[in-house]
Amino acid sequence: VQLVESGGGVVQPGGSLRLSCATSGFTFTHFVMRWVRQAPGKGLEWVAGISHAGDRTEYVDSVKGRFTISRDNDKNTVHLQMNSLKSEDSAVYYCTKAATRWAPLQSTGFDSRGQGTQVTVFS
Repeated sequence: VQLVESGGGVVQPGGSLRLSCATSGFTFTHFVMRWVRQAPGKGLEWVAGISHAGDRTEYVDSVKGRFTISRDNDKNTVHLQMNSLKSEDSAVYYCTKAATRWAPLQSTGFDSRGQGTQVTVFS
């Protein structure tokens, strides 16, 4: 199983970034996928989750209306579109694979995790 994140960077408050996670080594359409993040000195925080079919999504309250999770089941890729970024969004963002297609969308648990991509928001 491989999960490879990309798309992080440095952006000013109010800016946008689109994170991508390319996956391989498992049947992508069989699993819930999530994004979690970890800010310096803090624990993992769940950010968003998407069902195996892509028909259900959930978000932590702090990003609702600003972030959008999506998946391309033909390309085995999951994305996180982040708009109106705030300094408190600065963190390492990880793409994670749940253990099953029936796993909850909201969880910091994971079966596999990528190496992470850094998002820094500052003026």
